[in-house]
Amino acid sequence: MNIATNIANIASPEGGWSNPLRDPRDMRLPRVAGPCSLVIFGVTGDLARKKLLPAVYDLYNRGLLPAGFGLIGFGRRPWSNEEFANFVRKCVEERSRTPFSESTWGPLSASIRFVQGEFDDAEAFGRLSDTVSELDRDRGTRGNHAFYMSVPPRAFPLVSKQLAACGLAHSTEGAWRRVIIEKPFGHDLTSAQELNRVVSEVFSPESVFRIDHYLGKETVQNLLALRFANTMFEPVWNANYVDHVQITMAEDLGVAGRAGYYDGIGAARDVIQNHLLQLMALTAMEEPVSFSAQDLIAEKTKVLSAVRLPKDLAAHTARGQYAAGWQGSEKVVGYLDEAGIDPKSTTETYAAIRLDVDTRRWAGVPFYLRTGKRLGKRVTEIAVVFKRAPHLPFETTATRELGNNAVVIRVQPDEGVTLRFGAKVPGTAMEVRDVNMDFSYGSSFTEASPEAYERLILDVLLGDPPLFPTTREVELSWEILDPIEEFWATQGQPQPYRSGTWGPAEADEMLNRDGRHWRMP
Repeated sequence: MNIATNIANIASPEGGWSNPLRDPRDMRLPRVAGPCSLVIFGVTGDLARKKLLPAVYDLYNRGLLPAGFGLIGFGRRPWSNEEFANFVRKCVEERSRTPFSESTWGPLSASIRFVQGEFDDAEAFGRLSDTVSELDRDRGTRGNHAFYMSVPPRAFPLVSKQLAACGLAHSTEGAWRRVIIEKPFGHDLTSAQELNRVVSEVFSPESVFRIDHYLGKETVQNLLALRFANTMFEPVWNANYVDHVQITMAEDLGVAGRAGYYDGIGAARDVIQNHLLQLMALTAMEEPVSFSAQDLIAEKTKVLSAVRLPKDLAAHTARGQYAAGWQGSEKVVGYLDEAGIDPKSTTETYAAIRLDVDTRRWAGVPFYLRTGKRLGKRVTEIAVVFKRAPHLPFETTATRELGNNAVVIRVQPDEGVTLRFGAKVPGTAMEVRDVNMDFSYGSSFTEASPEAYERLILDVLLGDPPLFPTTREVELSWEILDPIEEFWATQGQPQPYRSGTWGPAEADEMLNRDGRHWRMP
């Protein structure tokens, strides 16, 4: 048993114990979850196989989960506990971030259980309740259980009601129950409110954790450090100096087997409503009083409340569908030719919008959000583009290769920050050209960044909610997106764009009208 696990056993807030030798301000010791279990619904799906199960192993391997931990899978397959453990092991060996270790796997595999059943099978949830009780008795999980709904959104209400009916949804004295909900949180404001109503009937608000995995990425959290831990950025982080902000999430893949989910949802609902609006809120928010959940959420909510749509949606929004083309050296088909896609589908695979934030800090500064599939490369970044210097005492020819200064936060895949500024070209002439100064996580720190799901699962088990969107944030984001979706519904077929490019021409025109252009990552 490693040191971190020993610490968890003697310092569990849930059990009312405390470690008199540990100062909570001491960052040298990691935060370790107390005794608990994680129940995963939809455990054989892609998300669980590729992300959740490897993340659980990585947490255990790093000593961040206690000896009193249990992992329960709920699914339709007629598996025994041993067969499920073999499935978990295969997923871990293929996808885990940390090296596979038999010494880690041995105690973890002893905590693994499987419950067979359908979501509408009350008897299956009775067996789940018995299994949870078994872990409490044999593994010392003490009644602390988190339920991860890695299932289609339409199944959330049913699973929630089944958990309530079998007595698993409500916390008992000295213990907790929590539910983790994957996006999308509805498909519009009305459905989101109905989902929130159903879930809140079963779980208390502080027990509901909505996962937006982008908020668990190290670089997104570094945005807060960049802004509020350094005096060189915050004084110019406002409308006096910033010309505009671009937030991009580009994918080089197509629908990749997600046709059943994606068609009818589209790029805006899939990405802008959650990931990009959350990144925008973190970029534009005021400094919080502290980084507690309450203070951080208060500032993000203020930003989302202040967002205003452009009056002319035709001029300041754009959407498209990828057509056949070349993705690197591979010839790929268009969206309408993908398996499982309706040939007459009007679902967009590219979306770009302009938003404004009506606050003193950001008055007059447009925020451009874009996302798409089959674009030039896979990249997610936030580019804060500054105004040009008001007076340049140079000849025009000396600055023809000088653009706007910019701070670019690279969220993935090459995590880091780039500063773009002008510098003199060596030589006898005064010639100024853009240069970049880079910070890279990979070269600056010896420790590899954990996967976002590692951080978020651990935060759920610790009961630490700052990185999880609240009901109000979700509703505000739909209030922003719904009018755009309603406008697009009247516009017919999205504009096609060739795979491997950077989207439809109307997206470029949207910025050109404002005298700006998209940054090409």
